[in-house]
Amino acid sequence: MKLSVKDAETGNKISMDVEGDNTVEEIVESAANYWNKDPGAYVVRFGKKVLGGQTSIDGTKLQDGDVVELIPDPEGGYW
Repeated sequence: MKLSVKDAETGNKISMDVEGDNTVEEIVESAANYWNKDPGAYVVRFGKKVLGGQTSIDGTKLQDGDVVELIPDPEGGYW
């Protein structure tokens, strides 16, 4: 399925092809690396819900064409 990942800080978007067995963590790593960000400092949010890193795409309610947001990890970071 094809997803769009939006950088919540800049509003930029990228498209990504994912399979059902891919994990949310893999989406975070790919998007963060694309924008030269530290993957460990970010999470993915769909709507108001932060998606768990080890959750497979099949374990989420994501569907083809959905947009998820890459946001700074509200529970971690450098503070």
